[in-house]
Amino acid sequence: MTLFETSHKLRLFMALLFVCLTAVAGVKTIFAAVDPSVTVAPGTFDGAATEPTVISSSPSNWATKAPTSKNSSENVVTGTVVTATFNEPMDAATLNSSTFTVKETTGNDVAGTVAMNEAKTVATFTPSLSALKLNTRYTAAITTSARNAAGVAMAHPIAWSFTTNAVALTGQAPVALGDAGLFAILTKSGVTDVYPSTIAGDVGASPITGAAIHLECTEVTGTIYSVNAAGPLPCRVTDPTLLTTAVANMQTAYTNAAGRSNPNFTNLGAGQIGGLTLVPGLYKWTTSVLVSTDVTLSGGADAVWIFQIEGQLTQASATKMILAGGAVSKNIFWQTSGAVSIGTTAKAEGVILSKTMIAMKTGASSNGRLLAQTAVTREQNAVTQP
Repeated sequence: MTLFETSHKLRLFMALLFVCLTAVAGVKTIFAAVDPSVTVAPGTFDGAATEPTVISSSPSNWATKAPTSKNSSENVVTGTVVTATFNEPMDAATLNSSTFTVKETTGNDVAGTVAMNEAKTVATFTPSLSALKLNTRYTAAITTSARNAAGVAMAHPIAWSFTTNAVALTGQAPVALGDAGLFAILTKSGVTDVYPSTIAGDVGASPITGAAIHLECTEVTGTIYSVNAAGPLPCRVTDPTLLTTAVANMQTAYTNAAGRSNPNFTNLGAGQIGGLTLVPGLYKWTTSVLVSTDVTLSGGADAVWIFQIEGQLTQASATKMILAGGAVSKNIFWQTSGAVSIGTTAKAEGVILSKTMIAMKTGASSNGRLLAQTAVTREQNAVTQP
């Protein structure tokens, strides 16, 4: 046996011994035994506990159908950003476009900038391009020049690959709601009600007075906010400052959602979306939209749907919006220029940003928020804020 073979076997033995010892010690993270020449992928916590490493990435390793571009909450469209999350705070000065790179697998570099989050645990590579190429495989890499806050370098370089979608897709950031996100129901013209209804969350109306909030305290598990001393008692709280800010934030959120560009789908189904399964993305209709039968929204917990509707949104009676694949209602935004009608016993999901009225028919329910720039009408309904 040569000296090289002996040395190589000894390294493998020591690595395996390290794995066994950490398992016995009850360490929950699985440490990977790799030769120093091997490049590991995100999700593999390698080396001693003091050595930094990447524990997750976006897009994830071997991801497919990644969006080609990203639309931020500020409506800034760039090529899809690539992020690396570290197991500990890093020295931001060591994470830059030289140590964190993105390339086409053919070798062409992607120009971009690198920034760290406030906690110094997430590095973000933002391409200078407005979009990545279609149906193209990219490789992201971080070199061992990246160091943690104590100056300790990564033990091994990190690399992972992903492939973009074959057609242009734009990933969406959630719509920032500001103080409007404190409310299950927020209106400018008041709330009508057919008793009994249930609201899990806060209710507010402004600039109209509290006299236009026709709810009983027993129907609301949160707080009812009014601009004056009028309104349901004893649960009513007078806070015109909060309400003024919240309503302004609601209008800003509406404008933001309406202004998102590069829709993935335009006039899908000629406005008839009943029976469809909708993937995450930006949808735009120059018409009204009808949910005539159940509609499914399928995507992960971080997936975002934004629906831009120039007309009305009507959900037929006894229909459901079904969430699949881990989708959550807080990341679903219905921006409508026209009125919204949720039919009898229908179940809606998501944040509704309406320029006009939101009407819930008898027995309808909503897992989301009703944010209307006119009134909200209710008939024995349940609303649960996400």
